[in-house]
Amino acid sequence: MKPKKIIKRFLLLIVAGAVFLVYCHLESRWLKTEEVELVSEDVPEEFVGKKILFITDIHHGPYFSIERVKRLVKRINNLQPDLILMGGDYVHREPKYIKPLFDEFRELKARYGIYAVLGNHDHWEDAELTRQLMVRNGIKVCDNRSYWVKINSDSIKIGGVGDLWEDTQNIDNTISDLDKSDFSILISHSPDYLENLQTDLIDFTLSGHTHGGQITLFGLWAPLLPSEYGQKYRYGLKKFGNMQSYISSGVGTITPPLRFFCRPEIVLIDLVN
Repeated sequence: MKPKKIIKRFLLLIVAGAVFLVYCHLESRWLKTEEVELVSEDVPEEFVGKKILFITDIHHGPYFSIERVKRLVKRINNLQPDLILMGGDYVHREPKYIKPLFDEFRELKARYGIYAVLGNHDHWEDAELTRQLMVRNGIKVCDNRSYWVKINSDSIKIGGVGDLWEDTQNIDNTISDLDKSDFSILISHSPDYLENLQTDLIDFTLSGHTHGGQITLFGLWAPLLPSEYGQKYRYGLKKFGNMQSYISSGVGTITPPLRFFCRPEIVLIDLVN
């Protein structure tokens, strides 16, 4: 092959690589609102039409600035959710990011409360400080805990379990006082916990952790996933018998701070009977 052709192909490869990296960087900031309609005969009348907002894997840190956190809070509030649920991994790399993030989260508004679990990164940085700041800023901690949310004469149950990698998981607090006719939501940072879920009392689960693969083959397959079950729990709405589950692609990123055919998202769930 002639030297000129070799140089030309080499330059084309450099340009293509640069375009790919620029696009991946831009996509990592191209936040979408994913709307999910959750249909269940257990949804009580007072909750029909109510909006549940789910965010997870913000990873505030070197790749997700406090200015982006502020814009995230403003965008969430503009959606006027009735409930906010959060799936963990709030910061990335250093404990110094915990307080600034939850200082901003103090501005979140949801008529019927904010409920959250911790993720593995929160345990790696400072789980106790994270919980303290959650409580201080009006966020109800759901690690192995649960709460009844009431509107007039109707109620639903919001519960959670501890992180699968770094904590214990105890669902008893969530299901001990549930009837089959009650509507319940369980938050688990890792969707792999679904493999251990042995109850028919949970209607809906919410998870993050996988980032949807973050960098995928055109949204169809991800080469790297923090899951023991391959692509099974990569992303999206799943159905397991009478239970439905949503695994979110999350808001932020880990290293490298890039996404490809896997946009970050806020999940907005509409309850339908």
